[in-house]
Amino acid sequence: MNRGMPANKPNDPKVPVIDAVDVHKRFKELEVLRGINLKVFPQEVVVLIGPSGSGKTTFLRCVNHLETIDAGHILVHGEMVGYRLVNGRLIEDREKEIARRRTRVGMVFQRFNLFPHLTALENVMEAPLHVRHRPRPEVEARAIELLARVGLEDKCGSYPAMLSGGQQQRVAIARALAMEPEAMLFDEPTSALDPELVGEVLGVMRQLAQEGMTMLVVSHEMTFVRDVAHRVVFMDQGSIVEEGTADDIFSHPKHDRTKAFLGKFLS
Repeated sequence: MNRGMPANKPNDPKVPVIDAVDVHKRFKELEVLRGINLKVFPQEVVVLIGPSGSGKTTFLRCVNHLETIDAGHILVHGEMVGYRLVNGRLIEDREKEIARRRTRVGMVFQRFNLFPHLTALENVMEAPLHVRHRPRPEVEARAIELLARVGLEDKCGSYPAMLSGGQQQRVAIARALAMEPEAMLFDEPTSALDPELVGEVLGVMRQLAQEGMTMLVVSHEMTFVRDVAHRVVFMDQGSIVEEGTADDIFSHPKHDRTKAFLGKFLS
């Protein structure tokens, strides 16, 4: 686990895209993550469920080094994001190196975080142009293609304020895909949407799953979770309580905490 370690092949089904080992995170006196161990393999959709405050979002942010960790490590294809190992100790990496490695994992937030002064097309083009330094004609053609992929080919010239919440979130997904990530992180991407707009975002996510995108998702949309997840992970109080297939968790939960949580949705 050093900076010289070659990245593992993205298409090797036996090698995890994301590998979290004994991850701990504390906010002052509050221990938010208590030794999380989780692997996400290529083309797998893993969904984190659990009550608010269980650490799901914090863990997702740690994967992309939007939050630091206090112990353990997280690898993306064999490379640590945000850290390097020096004499057995984790040292936070240089910002340029963090930014480079962060591009390997796209993230879609609860709030859309679009640039309000840029059109939908410009929002999607921004990172490939200014982070990857790709040629503008290539980037523009790809951005138009991605907006069409999420059903917004007619909204290229629209500013975020002219779009519905569901449309803004689909632009955010296209923006993340524009960096050609090896995995996508979704942090409750429908929680800020009106109920009638949820389906259009979940539809794009279903399509990505069918196309084989590796995905780590935090969601309370239990029908979506049951239909799409290859593996469901139930978290509570900063720990993984149990994990298994969607059928394992929804039909045969083993722990009382899991049963109590799901009972609120399935009763």
